[in-house]
Amino acid sequence: MQYFSHISHELLELAKPIRVLVTDLDGVLTDGSIILDDNGMEYKSFQVKDGQILHYLREAKIQVGVLSGRDVAVSKKRCEQMNVDFHRHGLKDKWGALSEILSEKGIQTAEVAYIGDDLIDLDLLRRVGFSAAPSDAMPYILDNVHYVCKKQGGKGVFREVADLILYAQGKLPDLLYGRSAAGAVGTNPTNDE
Repeated sequence: MQYFSHISHELLELAKPIRVLVTDLDGVLTDGSIILDDNGMEYKSFQVKDGQILHYLREAKIQVGVLSGRDVAVSKKRCEQMNVDFHRHGLKDKWGALSEILSEKGIQTAEVAYIGDDLIDLDLLRRVGFSAAPSDAMPYILDNVHYVCKKQGGKGVFREVADLILYAQGKLPDLLYGRSAAGAVGTNPTNDE
C-alpha cells in the first residue's frame, strides 16, 4: 500500500499488538484552538474523518479512549457522539488514570497506543507500546514518540494513527475491499459522514 510505504518494519511491529488506542483531545482531535463567545461558551472544531474510523476499530477489537487535561462540556459531548469506550476529563495525571483503566481491563501497556501533543502527555507517551504525535506538536514531544504524523492536530491525526494500526494488523485491506467481519462496511454508528 503506497500510503504506508514510509512506515518502517519496526514501527509496524510496535503497532501489531495494539488493543487500545487512546488520544488526547485538545491539539489532537482539535487544532488546539479555543473559541469563546461573549457568554463564555466554548466551541471547538473536530475532524469528521476521526469519527468515521471508530466503528472499524471496534470491529477489529480495538478499544478507543480519550484522556483530556481540560474539563469542558463540548469535549464530553463529542466523546459521547463518537461513542468511545472510555473518556476522562480534567486530568492532571493521565498516566494514573490510564493505569487504573488498563488494570480493570487486564491490558498491558505494550498493547496501548497513545496520541499526545504537549507536556501533560509526555509521561504517557514514554510508557505505552506505541506513541504518536501530530506534526505540529512541541518539538520535545516529537523527539519522544515512535511516530510523527503527517497531519497536524485537528486535521485527521487520530484517523492517520488508526489506519496505521489497522494496516499493521492486516485489517485495513479488508475494509478497503469490502470484507468486513461483521458485514457492516458502510455503516456509520457515530453519525460522522
